[in-house]
Amino acid sequence: MTLDVDENPAQPLGWPTIGEREFTDLVTGRARKLLILARYLVAHRPDSPPLTRPLVADLLSQATQVEELLDAYGARTNRQWSRFRSLTATIKLFTSVGYEILHIQHSLPFYRLLPSGRDFGAATARSLALTHAILTRAAKWILTQALRLGLPPPGHPPNPLDYAESLPPGRLPSDRPVRRVKSTSETVTHLATAYLNLATEGELLDVVNRIEPADYTRCFPDPISEDSLRHLKVGFHRLQSLYDTHVSETEIEYLDANLPTLRGHVSVTFHLLEIATYLVHYYERHLNVRTGDASLRRKPVITADALLDMLMSYSITYAGLYLDLGRRLCHTMLKHYAEIGVIEVSAPNYRGFHVRPATLVAKIVQHYGSEVRMELDGQSYDASAPLDLFRANEKINARKRRWLVAKIGRMPLPEGELSALQIRAVIMNTLFRLAEQGKLVIYQQPLQLSEEFAGEGILLEKVTTEIARLQATGQIDIRTDLGITFTGDQRVLGDLKLLAESGYGEDCFGNNITLPREIAYLRR
Repeated sequence: MTLDVDENPAQPLGWPTIGEREFTDLVTGRARKLLILARYLVAHRPDSPPLTRPLVADLLSQATQVEELLDAYGARTNRQWSRFRSLTATIKLFTSVGYEILHIQHSLPFYRLLPSGRDFGAATARSLALTHAILTRAAKWILTQALRLGLPPPGHPPNPLDYAESLPPGRLPSDRPVRRVKSTSETVTHLATAYLNLATEGELLDVVNRIEPADYTRCFPDPISEDSLRHLKVGFHRLQSLYDTHVSETEIEYLDANLPTLRGHVSVTFHLLEIATYLVHYYERHLNVRTGDASLRRKPVITADALLDMLMSYSITYAGLYLDLGRRLCHTMLKHYAEIGVIEVSAPNYRGFHVRPATLVAKIVQHYGSEVRMELDGQSYDASAPLDLFRANEKINARKRRWLVAKIGRMPLPEGELSALQIRAVIMNTLFRLAEQGKLVIYQQPLQLSEEFAGEGILLEKVTTEIARLQATGQIDIRTDLGITFTGDQRVLGDLKLLAESGYGEDCFGNNITLPREIAYLRR
């Protein structure tokens, strides 16, 4: 698809035009510090330090100010200034990326991350080196653009010592009094549950394990987009705040070593998602052939392939990896702090534990990673295994048949010899009476009854046998108040009770229904 370009775009009504010389003088004053830092980056002196937090902080501050000025005057849509503006935006974005990577690098010893089987430290160092190279290239090109636009050469670069970050080892002593919490179990389970609920939204990160690098572009905008990553990032930031409010500096944080480890997994995932959001923004805004800025696509600071490799191989991969390790840690914590309880709920009305209700029950149990048992008529089932729950249908159907025989046995039936036509009429009458009483659901009209009812046997047997056949063929179903019990973690049981009260996700005809907000994670 080719987009038509207006060679003479109209000036918005009511907006005065600023003179070229006047605007150049304005940018000269505001961009001076940015260009000095750009010159510093491209100096390549042996004594120049690598990227440091003081350096990227200054770069970010200056690039942000210049970008805001350029945007205020419409530089994005101006032929003379659009590339200078794009390079400024590039410096701003990748200094933000660099700051996040530096934060991760300096914080790694304190995160207490679980072993991942990969060298995350080395991957972080490689991403930082690539970010440094991108910023250096952008700095070189923005200096070229500044010269073209008539901006005066920048002054002397700062002393490298100004941006050195020599940090002595050690930390200040933790000598503040610890806070007390009312209930350790409640606090931990609340935090771990919040993590697990959020982790269900992070399944989009697993896309990197299902796709080849050559096909990375197919991931945009579904499942990966700036919007989806930003939503997930905000969730982890909220979880981080939840921890800091209820757990940080409390006695349980010092008594349970798993809690600081969980905090580390929350934090590293958040910062990796922050990086991923920046990179996807840059891809969508500047490099994507459908939505990107043509001025940067023609001569990119970083190619689309290189950026996508950094995005997928580093930020997405490790965010998904540490999210999953955190999920496993939460399962361990919940098992340790679990409060065991028992609930009794009704069995699924529609065909018992067929695929949908069995799968939803198992997903709830798997979500928390706890052991939950379901019991029916003295038989115990593993509630985390759908195939095990399927076996319960044998008991359910047997109970329904026993109830059916007892119910029909109390109904008045004709006596004496009856023809096949009369037996058919008795069966239909019995079916409709049971349906009127709400004890039976008819799914098919007209019902396909057997062709022959002749032969030996009493009428009650023939009626119950035929109705049982209709049930087995899915034409009807018998409704009984059949109770089952679940035993396990109280928090898991709470969600199972909500599911049961919601018909296990279906109405009496097997149609899908909306689940309560508390267990909406089942639909993701």
